[in-house]
Amino acid sequence: MNERLVTAWQSAWQALGAQGDGTALRAQLWAAYAEPQRRYHTQQHLLECLHTLDTVREQVPEAAAVEIALWFHDAIYELQGKDNEARSAAWAAQALRDAGAPSDRAEQVRRLVLATRHQASPQAEDEAWLVDIDLAILGAAPARFAEYEAQIRAEYAFVPEALFKTKRAEVLRGFLARPFLFSTAHFRTELEARARANLGQALA
Repeated sequence: MNERLVTAWQSAWQALGAQGDGTALRAQLWAAYAEPQRRYHTQQHLLECLHTLDTVREQVPEAAAVEIALWFHDAIYELQGKDNEARSAAWAAQALRDAGAPSDRAEQVRRLVLATRHQASPQAEDEAWLVDIDLAILGAAPARFAEYEAQIRAEYAFVPEALFKTKRAEVLRGFLARPFLFSTAHFRTELEARARANLGQALA
């Protein structure tokens, strides 16, 4: 992990009112993203999200909360788990409270992590930025998008091919059916068209 990531974590952690630098927690989270069952929801995904945040940081009004939420958003990832985001969100809130952060900041990060369930359109600006960053992979360059699709398939290697193709197509069509894939003007401008092209190609 490079020094910039460490510094950004510490700045965000302390900006939320947490005491200390959270070094042990950050190391625990980093290790979680290296768990063997992961193929897409890995350190690569976390790093890509954090890099994407860096590119828009000046536009994000709650960048510290979004940064910490990104670290936690896939912290718990069980392939057949139905409550990964809820458990990750609870961990985030508890960790912040344990570090002395105000309860409203802990609740904010919990709410942000829950938004990455992608069950509904973001209801707040901070959620919109976080969700768009998480979905930015959809608008990646074609080679990276193809790698992403292969990584998702590898994560679900236990699912028979025919069933996987059916379920995956349902997910991708669900994205395409939305009026917009992205919630912020920035990501609509930068990634919407390419994301739709990528999804269309995946379904072809």
